[in-house]
Amino acid sequence: METKEYSNGEVTIIWQPKKCIHSGICVKTLPKVYNPKEKPWIKPENTNSEELINQVAKCPSGALSIKK
Repeated sequence: METKEYSNGEVTIIWQPKKCIHSGICVKTLPKVYNPKEKPWIKPENTNSEELINQVAKCPSGALSIKK
């Protein structure tokens, strides 16, 4: 399955586009990190690792995960 990785230097967000159900929870929770109108649409450097880990845990489809 296709994956894309976005890192802030401490943790890496792994996104699996085919698993995404577009619930919008990521965009609503951390709009400074997730903006589907921009490329790249995930900018983990815009917040701290703790916020990223907490937000990724709320992804209902499992399309987002964390690699430390």
